[in-house]
Amino acid sequence: MDKNLKKGIIVLAVIVVASVAVTIVKKQFNRMNPSITQGSEDSASIVKGKFDFTGANKPFIATIYIRGVIENKNQTYNQTWLLDTIHTLKNDKKNKGILLFIDSPGGTVYHADEAYLALMDYKTTGKSVTAYFGPIAASGGYYIGCAADKIYANRNCLTGSIGVISASFLDGTELLKKIGIKSTTIHAGKNKNMLNFNESATEEQLQIMQSLADECYDQFTDIVCASRKMNVEQVKKIADGRIYSALQAQKNGLIDDVMTFEQAVATIRSTMPADNLIFKDYAYDKPDSIRDLLMEGLSIIKNPQACFAEGNVMNYLYTGGLN
Repeated sequence: MDKNLKKGIIVLAVIVVASVAVTIVKKQFNRMNPSITQGSEDSASIVKGKFDFTGANKPFIATIYIRGVIENKNQTYNQTWLLDTIHTLKNDKKNKGILLFIDSPGGTVYHADEAYLALMDYKTTGKSVTAYFGPIAASGGYYIGCAADKIYANRNCLTGSIGVISASFLDGTELLKKIGIKSTTIHAGKNKNMLNFNESATEEQLQIMQSLADECYDQFTDIVCASRKMNVEQVKKIADGRIYSALQAQKNGLIDDVMTFEQAVATIRSTMPADNLIFKDYAYDKPDSIRDLLMEGLSIIKNPQACFAEGNVMNYLYTGGLN
């Protein structure tokens, strides 16, 4: 092997190992942050941070971070963890309320509704739920936010997108004819193969899918009506699937006020009688696989200036780096 090539491979290997090591240290530091709780990927366990002793006996508001696509589980969201967290807080006598920090473009109706119902059940204890919309709280993100007594948003937030998609499909029958390919699906039940690329959708099939969308849409708008104290006509006039800026959403009655997150915290604190009230963060932290660590380590190699700001490695470690 060429000597220079060999040296290059060794240097690259050292960089990768160092980058992965930095990633692991960063992750470990974040997990030791006393205000963050973590959940395992497949369980709903809540593990307190190692040094979470200072607020053990104080009344608290739980800030739950809802990030990413709302579904069963992904890199940033875990439905089991979220539901278990809400249930645990419901039965925690020191907990006085929930502040939802929502940064989500939406997701499935099933999972959004399940989270919404869990929050509504939590409120039966008399505890409060407040929502704060970050960069985006659209569709299913707004759906979950409707469980809140008050909704606040960052001035640059995009929200709304009140609507439902039941299906999206391609009709490839004409293309298959042109290239001389015959595709056949043997099925029983005239609608069993509907929306497959090799069969054109009938009017009946389009109506079937439309009826599903309409049913979910009515459920969504009914929830908005109850949350925002608006009638159906008012809601459906603005619930055409479009997104709104924070100011537009406020003008249309979809949120209560536009403010910073710090102002939202101060507003909640001002309504609570407890002088020693604290806020605790609850955020899903997906366990890292070797692949995750390698990919993040490689991202450091590609963009080192994002990690080592002002040439200070400790700045990267203690400010969360890329996150």
